[in-house]
Amino acid sequence: MFSGQEVEYSASASGGSAIVILIVELLFAVAATAGVWKTFTKAGEPGWAAIIPIYNLIVMVKIAGKPMWWVVLYFIPLVSLVPLFVVPIGIAQRFGKSAGFGIGLALLPFIFYPMLGFGDATAGAPVAA
Repeated sequence: MFSGQEVEYSASASGGSAIVILIVELLFAVAATAGVWKTFTKAGEPGWAAIIPIYNLIVMVKIAGKPMWWVVLYFIPLVSLVPLFVVPIGIAQRFGKSAGFGIGLALLPFIFYPMLGFGDATAGAPVAA
């Protein structure tokens, strides 16, 4: 019914589309990381902290003005949904943005963090934990 040649073409086409998807995902990750790096810098924190696992969560919690023990909440299943949304909302509010912008930071970081980091928003005074 199908020749071996047709199977080869479909396999090579799927490999090519996988590479395109990988490149697009990489671009999203780079955009989000660059935005977080710039956001950290604007908030007076080291930008390189954006690329260090767990430490970047500590810095985000600090920028949002939440207690440091909130970092532990990220590692508890289901409970992690609370800081996943509340911390970005706190970051957005520190930069004078709305809670809706904070939800955008949580759900679409590759769009909203570059907007925050490279935009004209400035960080307000840190909120006491």
